[in-house]
Order: sequence, then C-alpha cells, then structure tokens
Amino acid sequence: YSTDFEVHRNWLAITHNLPLSQWYYEATSEWTLDYPPFFAWFEYALSHVAKYFDPQMLVIENLNYTSHATILFQRLSVIFTDILFIYGVHECCRCINGKRAAKDILEKPAFILAVLLLWNFGLLIVDHIHFQYNGFLFGLMLLSVARLCQKRYLEGALLFAVLLHFKHIYLYVAPAYGIYLLRSYCFTANNADGSLKWRSFSFLHVTLLGLIVCLVSALSLGPFLVLGQLPQVISRLFPFKRGLCHAYWAPNFWALYNAMDKALTILGLKCNFLDHTKIPKASMTGGLVQEFQHTVLPSVTPLATLICTFLAILPSVFCLWFKPQGPRGFLQCLVLCALSSFMFGWHVHEKAILLAILPLSLLSIQRAKDAGIYLILTTTGHFSLFPLLFTPPELPLKILLMLLFTVYSFSSLKSLFRREKPLLNWLETIYLIQLVPLEIFCEIIFPLTPWKWHFPFVPLLLTSVYCALGITYAWLKLYVSVLTERIPVRQKAE
Repeated sequence: YSTDFEVHRNWLAITHNLPLSQWYYEATSEWTLDYPPFFAWFEYALSHVAKYFDPQMLVIENLNYTSHATILFQRLSVIFTDILFIYGVHECCRCINGKRAAKDILEKPAFILAVLLLWNFGLLIVDHIHFQYNGFLFGLMLLSVARLCQKRYLEGALLFAVLLHFKHIYLYVAPAYGIYLLRSYCFTANNADGSLKWRSFSFLHVTLLGLIVCLVSALSLGPFLVLGQLPQVISRLFPFKRGLCHAYWAPNFWALYNAMDKALTILGLKCNFLDHTKIPKASMTGGLVQEFQHTVLPSVTPLATLICTFLAILPSVFCLWFKPQGPRGFLQCLVLCALSSFMFGWHVHEKAILLAILPLSLLSIQRAKDAGIYLILTTTGHFSLFPLLFTPPELPLKILLMLLFTVYSFSSLKSLFRREKPLLNWLETIYLIQLVPLEIFCEIIFPLTPWKWHFPFVPLLLTSVYCALGITYAWLKLYVSVLTERIPVRQKAE
C-alpha cells in the first residue's frame, strides 16, 4: 500500500484523540500533521465516522496499522468527497459557450471537457489507487474558477480562501486570483483601449475582499494564534529542511539541474578533476529527502527557488494586468503560475503537475494551439506519475488507464479542431512516441539487468529527466503564446 494510507490514518488518530493544542506538536509517527487547519478539521470529522469501521485505526501508537476495514473506509471517504469535484466540473462545463457547433453530443466542447476532467488519469491514480484527497480540493478550485467566470467574484474569492486553508499548495496560483480580482472586481470600468479607469476603483469591493480573506484566515489560524502556536503551525506547513527534491523527483528544472550535476561529477571523476573522497555521501540520485550539497554546480537554497519562482511567475501576472482577456486570461495566468511554481519550487511533489493540467483542460477546448500544449503537458505529466505505482500487478493497470485517457484526449480534441492545422508538429509527436521505449526499458528491461542492484535509481532518473524536457517545453510554448497573443479590439473594450 501507499505510505499515504498511514499518513492519513495517523492524522485521523491525532485529531480524534488529542486536543487542538497538540495537533501540530504530536510526533509519534514520522508522518506528522503538515496540512493547514481546515484539513485537520476535515480529518477530525472523518475520524468520527472511521471509529465505526475500525476503532484501532484511531490509536496513535498503532504505527503502520492496516486492516480491510481501514482500507475500505479510506477508499470510500475519497469516493464520497469526490461529489464536490463532480459539482465543480459541472459548473465549469456550464461556463463553456456554445459557439463551436457539433452535430453529436460526444463532440460538444462541454462534454469533452467533462470527460477530460472527470476521467483524468493522473487524478484517478493519485486519489483512487495511490490514495490521497485531491479530488474535493480540485473541486473547490474548479468551483471558484467557475464563479469568477460567472462574475460572482465574492463567491469565487471565498471558495479560494477556504481552499488555501485546506491545502497550502494552492498558494502557487494565488497571484492569478489576486490580480484578476483586483483588475476585474475592484476596478469597475475600462477605457475603450482596455486601460483602467482609475476613477472607477472601488474601495468597497477591496474592503469586501479583505474581509473575506481575514475572516477565513481568522477562523482557520485564529485558535492557534490565541494559543501562541502560529510559528509551530507555519514550521510544519513549510518544512524547508526536507530538501530541494522529493524522493520521487518531480520532472522540473531542478531534475535537469541535478542530472547535470551528476553527469559533471562522473565526468570530473573520470578525468581526475574531482577527488572522490570529498564528494558528499548523500547523492542526489539516492532518492533521499534531506538537505545536501551539489558536487559541481552551486547548491540551491530555498531563497534561490523562491526568487526563481517569483521571476518565472512575474510575466504572466503582468500580462493578466496589462493585457486583460477576461476569464480566458485568468486561466492562462493560473496555469502559468502553477507551471512556474512546479518548475522552480522547493521540494515540489510530482503530483503537483495536476495543478496545471486540470485548469489547462478548460483552455484546451477553446483553441487548437492550447489543445496542442495540453496534449504535450498531460501526456508527459501523467507519464511522470508512473513511478507512484511500482508493483508488478499495477503495471498493466496504469498502462491501460493512461492509454485509454490519452487515446480519448487526442481523438476528441483532434475531432473538435479537425478544420484547423494538426495539433502537434512532427518533433512533438516523435518526443511523445519515445515515451513508449522509455517505459519498456524502465519497467521490463532494466529490472532484468545486474544494474538494478547497483543503480536502482536509474529508471526514476530517466523518467524524471525525460519528462522534465517535455514539461519545460510545454511551459515555454504556453508562455510564448500568451506573451505574443494580440487582444481583439472588442475584447479590450469589454
């Protein structure tokens, strides 16, 4: 079973047995509570149902406890909370305009979007096979996006504020929400050229947004502020000592950086430029989650990743402010913020790629250019999740599920934009096809070689580095598309 079963079992036990003042101090298990307070209360609520399945799962000292009843409860809880995700998808589909005609309901943009979201391969394996509670959180995000598209700004702001206090990873896309709400809600009118009418600035609207943020934050963090435990909560939410990369390398810029450092180290040793006695024992390619130093390239600090992330996000935020395109511009900025944070963030999990893939689904049905970027990002990003399912029985399952989703994605979007040029060029197609021999080597050939015992990290390294190339390409291509896009005069006036 995935370690996340034990993570959430432990959180159920902590919130069920201990007073609030001890939630963020309990450390019997290595899987300490490191999510915001709203998620802790969510676990607390679940624990009162869990006790009817198996009370032993709620004993803190029962480390690595498992039973059929425990697994059943955890699986059912994920399925039940996915109701919110389904509702969020429904609301997003309502926002899709009907300008693109389709004779068959299966070719309608709203239907294609519903399938791309509800049957998303990555979300399916992460939540329902690997086990996590991402579905209802993405449901909250999609619902907030839908409310902003419907110009129900306060509802959208409230939903996103609540979401942040469920899982702080959504801070990655907070700049898109902040700038869009300021541009579209706090300024009530534009000039004919699309520039702001500064006299239309509404202090009332700013005050209402501020009240929402403050009230939600007070409800979430207030009790810990009163107890004098806010620094402890923050230290749990942002554990910088966990290291630059997660145990499963996220396919981002730092995967390429680490691979380059490793290659330069090997080259330096062979050419006698480096002394092997001075090389750190904790190798980047050992799958370790801890702080350590690079050998050749400069070591990366949390501050360096923060600066890189800020600089990567900045152009998308400027475009949202100076080149407003309504909800479409907001979605572009949201995806770019998610991708930029994924590319340069500290200790990024490979599952964070879903934060970009799901909202990009909404753009993929609107323009052929975005559909092509979506196909590259979703295929590469989903493939990078394969190492999460590493047991032999899971191999045919993950291949079949991804194949079904990928075939539908390509066929449906190709049908939707059949009157336009091909969604992918020949180089992009070749890159994606090469994922097949990469999978064969990593899953079938490599385990049969003696290298398996000496270099067990090689398959993960190859997967992360190859997928990092595709994700980096998709990020750059989307950025170029956004920066060079011209705004129609009518859209400026709006």
